Amino acid sequence: MDDASLLDLATTLAEQAAAVILEIRDRGFRVERKADDSVVTEADKAAEAIILAGLRRALPGCTAVAEEEAASGVVTGAVPEFWLVDPLDGTREFSTGGDDFAVNVGLVRGGVPVVGAVAVPATGEIFGGIAGIGAWRQKDGVRAPIRVRPCPPEGLTVVASRRHGDAALLQNFLDERHVARVVNFGSSLKFCRIAEGQADAYPRFGRTMEWDTCAPHAVLLAAGGSVETLDGQPLRYGKPGWENPHFVCWGARS
Repeated sequence: MDDASLLDLATTLAEQAAAVILEIRDRGFRVERKADDSVVTEADKAAEAIILAGLRRALPGCTAVAEEEAASGVVTGAVPEFWLVDPLDGTREFSTGGDDFAVNVGLVRGGVPVVGAVAVPATGEIFGGIAGIGAWRQKDGVRAPIRVRPCPPEGLTVVASRRHGDAALLQNFLDERHVARVVNFGSSLKFCRIAEGQADAYPRFGRTMEWDTCAPHAVLLAAGGSVETLDGQPLRYGKPGWENPHFVCWGARS
């Protein structure tokens, strides 16, 4: 498959997973705790099963690293090309009745996220992108291209996590820049709001895993943005343990 076909596959699977998540939310579910004390629900597991089955059926022999499989002890090593799947990014938000949760399906090639689909079940949005080609947002069956915006004269709109991160480091980041406002979002929506030109920066000073960030990172790259570690280097994938360092997402850099 070429990258356009791979994005179509990721988009279809993310949409199917989103539909199942909404069905489970509507009928009710039980919240469990994983070994690291993070929450997991039936919706996480059902969505992941759909995505992994779809990838492995369409791409026999592909490598796919998924959050719940990893949590259950399935150990996978990085290879030159592999998928990263977060079936329900923002489970805590989902489990407490919020709407800021997403489905992330992304492809890494040579340590770089190249294809990404992010479905937002509560709003019916889906974001997709191929790095170097372009990104789009789809709503009610209508797909439109998206692009990061130049920083407005009034200053940066910064998106930040509702529940996670180092408050002192975030405040230092804000103090050192011309910031117009700070908006809180959950899940990978923060990347997508920058990609579509609604925000300009997302500093993340807290723990994330590669499956949390791969798909929205690909969308942001495709929309003209970037994701950098604190030393200014591009965030890369395939790290031991799949854990990310602190990073900052940017829209258009002046």
